[in-house]
Amino acid sequence: MDRRCRKAGVPVRPNDRELAGTLDVALRSFDAEERSLPGIKVGTKRAVFIEQLLESIRRIKYIALIRNQELSDTRANPNSDGFDPIKAAILRARERQIDSAFWFVFLSVHFGKHRIDGWRLARDIYGGLGLAEPWDWARVSADPRRFRHWLAENQTRLRSDGIRRRFGNHRKYQSLDAWKANGTGAAFESYVDWVGGRHSHAALVENALAHGNPKAAFEFLYRSMISVASFGRTARFDYLTMLSKLGLAPIEPGSTFMEGATGPYSGAVLLFGRNGGGVPSRSVLDNYLQRLGAHLGIGMQVMEDALCNWQKSPSRFKPFRG
Repeated sequence: MDRRCRKAGVPVRPNDRELAGTLDVALRSFDAEERSLPGIKVGTKRAVFIEQLLESIRRIKYIALIRNQELSDTRANPNSDGFDPIKAAILRARERQIDSAFWFVFLSVHFGKHRIDGWRLARDIYGGLGLAEPWDWARVSADPRRFRHWLAENQTRLRSDGIRRRFGNHRKYQSLDAWKANGTGAAFESYVDWVGGRHSHAALVENALAHGNPKAAFEFLYRSMISVASFGRTARFDYLTMLSKLGLAPIEPGSTFMEGATGPYSGAVLLFGRNGGGVPSRSVLDNYLQRLGAHLGIGMQVMEDALCNWQKSPSRFKPFRG
């Protein structure tokens, strides 16, 4: 395993070697006993796929790690360069300000973290450009139209004050417009509507859990969240899985939600190949991935993330961020 990894440019970390070996054995047995995996018959491609699985596992572990770290209050302060909505969500959860914690997660997904600008866009919108009180959950949910008017009035400054503030990679086509149907203003207002008239995220999750187990609750929220403007498949999946990782909601994805996927879909087709010359349907691929995940002992969030990144460079490992 180690020699193949070196050839593929896969830097398996010493602490990951045992797990990498376990995944390698499990992938081979699944290929031999359950379903052929033509996309990783070549050893180098299998090694790269395994390292992408390990990368995805590490990303989940990172959230678990920072949940137990001491965090500065500056992480929730939009006037600080240290502003970080994920860490702010952790701080608010510790203070039992659950609605604020959910709101920070929403902001982190809606704006994303730009590889150069970082969280600057989320920071400036949340902080009202430093000229007003923050657009926190209490303020936005009480009057989302007021936020939309503020956003419209500040478009010129946001676009031409010389400060680089851009959406993250997964949100690079998102609009900052206050009134367009796919803009930030519509996203904020429709999110408030989705949470419901009580403006309580706890009530939202409680209602979802009434539909059954954590996987059923995840699916209920995922399906219902289609009403949030500009939140397509990736944004909904990322938002809900982050709630899970942060311990804000006892939910988990039971599948990769392949319908509407692009990167994960390409990865699944590459991994499983074609049936009799045709591409398996998305529902069939989802079923294959559930079986593979159970065989490997990994969750669907890891599988979805790894497939998306692996298909970009299946023969040589490249770390992807954002």
